[in-house]
Amino acid sequence: MLPSTVQAKPKKVPFPTREELRSLQLMAYSCSRANDQDSCSKTRNLADPLMDHPRLSAACKDTVWELVQASQVVTTNSFQRRDSIDRPARRLTLVCAEPDKPQEPAAPTQT
Repeated sequence: MLPSTVQAKPKKVPFPTREELRSLQLMAYSCSRANDQDSCSKTRNLADPLMDHPRLSAACKDTVWELVQASQVVTTNSFQRRDSIDRPARRLTLVCAEPDKPQEPAAPTQT
Protein backbone atom coordinates (compact mmCIF):
# COMPACT_ATOMS: atom_id res chain seq x y z
CA MET A 1 0.00 0.00 0.00
CA LEU A 2 1.36 3.40 -0.98
CA PRO A 3 1.41 6.38 1.35
CA SER A 4 -1.37 8.85 0.66
CA THR A 5 1.10 11.42 -0.66
CA VAL A 6 2.23 9.04 -3.42
CA GLN A 7 -1.21 7.87 -4.57
CA ALA A 8 -2.51 9.53 -7.69
CA LYS A 9 -5.53 11.71 -7.21
CA PRO A 10 -8.30 11.14 -9.73
CA LYS A 11 -8.36 13.96 -12.23
CA LYS A 12 -11.70 15.73 -12.50
CA VAL A 13 -12.78 15.59 -16.14
CA PRO A 14 -14.44 18.86 -17.22
CA PHE A 15 -17.89 18.95 -18.75
CA PRO A 16 -18.02 19.63 -22.49
CA THR A 17 -18.25 23.36 -23.11
CA ARG A 18 -21.37 24.97 -24.52
CA GLU A 19 -19.36 25.72 -27.68
CA GLU A 20 -18.47 22.03 -28.12
CA LEU A 21 -22.08 21.00 -27.65
CA ARG A 22 -23.24 23.73 -30.02
CA SER A 23 -20.77 22.64 -32.73
CA LEU A 24 -22.06 19.06 -32.43
CA GLN A 25 -25.62 20.36 -32.62
CA LEU A 26 -24.89 22.38 -35.78
CA MET A 27 -23.13 19.42 -37.40
CA ALA A 28 -26.16 17.24 -36.64
CA TYR A 29 -28.45 19.82 -38.26
CA SER A 30 -26.17 19.78 -41.30
CA CYS A 31 -26.39 15.98 -41.45
CA SER A 32 -30.16 16.22 -41.16
CA ARG A 33 -30.45 18.70 -44.03
CA ALA A 34 -27.74 17.52 -46.43
CA ASN A 35 -27.98 13.76 -45.85
CA ASP A 36 -24.32 13.42 -46.90
CA GLN A 37 -21.58 11.12 -45.65
CA ASP A 38 -19.24 13.94 -44.60
CA SER A 39 -21.54 15.76 -42.17
CA CYS A 40 -23.11 12.58 -40.80
CA SER A 41 -19.77 10.91 -40.08
CA LYS A 42 -18.47 14.12 -38.46
CA THR A 43 -21.60 14.16 -36.28
CA ARG A 44 -20.97 10.59 -35.14
CA ASN A 45 -17.25 11.29 -34.57
CA LEU A 46 -18.00 14.36 -32.44
CA ALA A 47 -20.70 12.57 -30.46
CA ASP A 48 -18.85 9.31 -29.83
CA PRO A 49 -16.43 10.56 -27.10
CA LEU A 50 -19.40 11.87 -25.11
CA MET A 51 -20.63 8.30 -24.64
CA ASP A 52 -17.57 7.52 -22.48
CA HIS A 53 -17.55 10.81 -20.58
CA PRO A 54 -17.60 9.96 -16.85
CA ARG A 55 -19.51 13.04 -15.66
CA LEU A 56 -22.36 13.16 -18.17
CA SER A 57 -25.79 12.05 -17.06
CA ALA A 58 -27.66 9.03 -18.37
CA ALA A 59 -30.19 11.39 -19.99
CA CYS A 60 -27.36 13.09 -21.88
CA LYS A 61 -25.87 9.78 -23.00
CA ASP A 62 -29.30 8.57 -24.13
CA THR A 63 -29.65 11.72 -26.22
CA VAL A 64 -26.16 11.31 -27.68
CA TRP A 65 -26.84 7.64 -28.44
CA GLU A 66 -30.08 8.57 -30.21
CA LEU A 67 -28.16 11.14 -32.26
CA VAL A 68 -25.40 8.68 -33.18
CA GLN A 69 -27.91 6.05 -34.27
CA ALA A 70 -29.96 8.48 -36.37
CA SER A 71 -27.02 10.22 -38.09
CA GLN A 72 -26.84 7.81 -40.99
CA VAL A 73 -27.07 8.58 -44.71
CA VAL A 74 -30.24 7.19 -46.29
CA THR A 75 -31.58 7.12 -49.83
CA THR A 76 -34.67 9.25 -49.06
CA ASN A 77 -34.27 12.20 -46.72
CA SER A 78 -37.79 12.12 -45.28
CA PHE A 79 -39.26 14.38 -42.64
CA GLN A 80 -39.18 11.47 -40.17
CA ARG A 81 -35.47 10.95 -40.77
CA ARG A 82 -34.68 14.65 -40.35
CA ASP A 83 -36.81 14.82 -37.21
CA SER A 84 -35.05 11.77 -35.73
CA ILE A 85 -31.79 13.77 -35.92
CA ASP A 86 -33.12 17.24 -35.09
CA ARG A 87 -35.00 16.13 -31.96
CA PRO A 88 -31.95 14.86 -30.01
CA ALA A 89 -29.81 17.67 -31.44
CA ARG A 90 -32.18 20.26 -29.95
CA ARG A 91 -32.04 18.55 -26.53
CA LEU A 92 -28.26 18.23 -26.57
CA THR A 93 -27.41 21.67 -25.19
CA LEU A 94 -30.06 21.33 -22.50
CA VAL A 95 -29.34 17.88 -21.07
CA CYS A 96 -25.57 17.73 -21.57
CA ALA A 97 -24.50 21.15 -20.32
CA GLU A 98 -22.83 21.46 -16.95
CA PRO A 99 -25.48 22.05 -14.30
CA ASP A 100 -25.51 25.50 -12.78
CA LYS A 101 -24.10 25.58 -9.30
CA PRO A 102 -26.68 26.67 -6.75
CA GLN A 103 -25.86 30.04 -5.33
CA GLU A 104 -25.68 30.34 -1.61
CA PRO A 105 -28.15 32.85 -0.22
CA ALA A 106 -26.60 36.06 0.95
CA ALA A 107 -26.08 36.27 4.66
CA PRO A 108 -28.72 38.46 6.30
CA THR A 109 -27.40 41.83 7.36
CA GLN A 110 -27.96 42.95 10.89
CA THR A 111 -29.32 46.41 11.44
